[in-house]
Amino acid sequence: MLQIAIIGDIHHHFNQADLTYFNQSAYDLILCVGDLANWRPRPALSVARLLAQLEKPALFIPGNHDGVTAWQLLAEVKEWPWLARLASWGQERRVRALHDALGPLFWGGYTAHTFGAGEDEVTVITARPHAMGGSALSFAPYLARQYGVHSLTQSAERMMRCVDAAASQQLIFLAHNGPTGLGDQATDIWGCDFRPAQGDFGDKDLRIAIDYARQQGKRVLAVIAGHMHQQTKNGQIRPWYSQQDGISYLNPARVPRIFRQGKSQVHYYLSLTLNQQTLTAAEQYIPGMISRHHYT
Repeated sequence: MLQIAIIGDIHHHFNQADLTYFNQSAYDLILCVGDLANWRPRPALSVARLLAQLEKPALFIPGNHDGVTAWQLLAEVKEWPWLARLASWGQERRVRALHDALGPLFWGGYTAHTFGAGEDEVTVITARPHAMGGSALSFAPYLARQYGVHSLTQSAERMMRCVDAAASQQLIFLAHNGPTGLGDQATDIWGCDFRPAQGDFGDKDLRIAIDYARQQGKRVLAVIAGHMHQQTKNGQIRPWYSQQDGISYLNPARVPRIFRQGKSQVHYYLSLTLNQQTLTAAEQYIPGMISRHHYT
């Protein structure tokens, strides 16, 4: 049995209580979808140093708030390529500092990592780093310099090569933002909630890679990604779980993930259990470990 904990967009909300809990837990693997802080790089380093003290194998993929600046985020949101190019200088240094602060955590971004054994062996493929959703290649100058990726097509090809190199026939995709194809309403799992027209805000390159994996005979167990927060801009709640074509899609981005419930402070995450090729997903709450909903 392979037991996995999934931590959504952190945005500063990870502390010593989380660290103690996960270190004492029975989880075999911890997955983090990124966004350690907001738009300032320095506070993210503090969160990263805390995550570096995890005693379990852990895999991290950087989000659109990791290793970037406010000017970069503004340029991406406004789709100003000239400012995006100018503001991207120094991103390698900022990302390297974050990478170093995370210490022994596995760093994701067009990589494949195999965990477990026997029937429960699974390869986790990490998608495009720093993804922001929509039809654009976010942080394109950095991706070109760091990965040689100049388009969504090239990004998909990088993930497809990871699929080909996967040691296991069972795959999990870990991304910051989810794939296209799961709905175009504001309340869909990766639907756009900040534009009047709404729309599907998933990543096209990730969808191409998922479809390719299935075409190659791989079994895609789950796709895990955050970015689109569970509470929409209009105060509605999007689902954290969806299933399509036998694939479980999980969005752990409950923001803030630490919140008050009555007189208690609750820490939120998702769990995923692989047991003899049966997958079970559940919401989890610390303290008390209240499992409110689960899917098998």
